[in-house]
Amino acid sequence: MPKKNREEEARLRKPYCPECNSDLVYDSDMGETVCSSCGLVVKEKEFDRGPEWKAFTIEEKESNPRVGPPSTPTLHDKGLGTKIDWKDQDSRGKRIKLRQKAQTYRMRKWQRRCRVSTPTERNLSVGLSEISKTGNIMQLPKNVVDTASVIYRKATEERLIRGRSILGVAAGSIYAACRKCGIPRTPDEVSKALEISKKELNRNYRFLIKELDYSMPVEDYKNYMNKFCNEMRIHGKSEEIAHKIYQAAKKERLTSGRGRGLSAAALYIATVLIGEKKTQREISETAGVTEVTIRNRYKDLKRELDFIVYL
Repeated sequence: MPKKNREEEARLRKPYCPECNSDLVYDSDMGETVCSSCGLVVKEKEFDRGPEWKAFTIEEKESNPRVGPPSTPTLHDKGLGTKIDWKDQDSRGKRIKLRQKAQTYRMRKWQRRCRVSTPTERNLSVGLSEISKTGNIMQLPKNVVDTASVIYRKATEERLIRGRSILGVAAGSIYAACRKCGIPRTPDEVSKALEISKKELNRNYRFLIKELDYSMPVEDYKNYMNKFCNEMRIHGKSEEIAHKIYQAAKKERLTSGRGRGLSAAALYIATVLIGEKKTQREISETAGVTEVTIRNRYKDLKRELDFIVYL
């Protein structure tokens, strides 16, 4: 590469003006990057990659149908494929003639078949639709659904779904996305939403993180405790005390492998201290553990943290 071109490229990469070191300003009308002080044109004939129009109302948005939505990983073609609308209207909104309806129907049918033509595309279409539907049922944030879609797409590209059920891999992807994004969702909730067994969910989850080489963060049941308190409508003072008990147990390294049971026991102890009428059965059903587990974890907390609770 010639020295002159290298110097020119280095000059254009500078965030400041090469002459007076002032800030650079982008002129969208002229497509130029100019200096805000001396007016030096640093770069010209740039492409504006933003939208070509602005929509401030729904009417303005509907009047510009040429520009579609952005790409999304939740669709098998990432939302970039063409689609023939089911409405019998032309590009101007006028109804098409009667003799053209049969032709439009055939075009719509073959367009739908062409979008999903290979077994891989059919697999992606079914799996990603199940992930989106489950995300709506479980009220998951958009970033979790997108992350689960990316995990499922990678599993399809690596040919990991062969011999496994689509629902099982989709469930494993959703649970892995919840763990990765820090959203408190238990395997019981995911398996119940997809109507599969918890054993199948755990098997597919372990298989995905092993084959795709994902490093999952350590699950902190502090977020689960907030979720349990919201579902049971527990007083804020009880929630605060439960968090303090759980943090004390975490410092003593009691939460390793027993996080959910300890969080349920800490929540039960906090409700007893405040005087809230929450039974072990109510807390166990919400937390997804047994009453025996709560009693055993309570004994561990009482022995290690050295406090007395009058039941």
